[in-house]
Amino acid sequence: MPPPLDLSVKAGGIAPEGTSLMAGHVRLARGDAVEGIKGFAGGDWWVQDLAASIPARLLGAGEGRRVLDVCAAPGGKTMQLAAAGWRVTALDSNAKRIEKMRANLARTGLEAELVAADALTWEPEEKFDAVLLDAPCTATGTCRRHPDVLHRIGPRQIAEMAELQAALLARAAGWVKKGGALVYATCSLEREEGEEQAARVALTPDPVRADELPAGLAPMAEGWLRTDPSMLADQGGLDGFFVARWKA
Repeated sequence: MPPPLDLSVKAGGIAPEGTSLMAGHVRLARGDAVEGIKGFAGGDWWVQDLAASIPARLLGAGEGRRVLDVCAAPGGKTMQLAAAGWRVTALDSNAKRIEKMRANLARTGLEAELVAADALTWEPEEKFDAVLLDAPCTATGTCRRHPDVLHRIGPRQIAEMAELQAALLARAAGWVKKGGALVYATCSLEREEGEEQAARVALTPDPVRADELPAGLAPMAEGWLRTDPSMLADQGGLDGFFVARWKA
């Protein structure tokens, strides 16, 4: 069964009627072309799986503070952060995906500084109040919409991704101001890309709270979040994600 369509809605935005599982979220049945759905032309929302919206939510209101969105394209989390009042620097190495993000920002009327660079070599001029790293991964958590991923991914790909994630996470942790926040996420079901990465971070854990999550989800004992496609199944499910948060 095709998964439903999740929308992240700007505060005060116009969105079609559907099921809401969190503030700023609407879930629709599949079927209609996205461009024809109410509120698209006005930039009131963007398509984003419910689980994918959680990492940026965990940074809260920006209140004009600076945040770095690492590996940001196509821009769902960048738009979330900008709509929440953050001054966003969005970093991505793929120039074509940067242009797609630029178009999404223009449609929604949101602003961000876009930087096309490799996060493994790029250096910021100053540290940030918060850093969000939604790292490249095997994407096994997207198996609701891409079931073939479970047959394409094996130990070699997982090991390669884990090595890249560890390098990116080490750099991202060094870009957070004292007292700032770091959120790490992957849309993977693999421990090597989630729990094992988080266990190596030397910053102070900032556990995810149940009241920050959709009803029916709960943090792990370590204060991390693990979702899988079987969760909220009676409401359409959600992608598999791992999310962790720390204070610098």
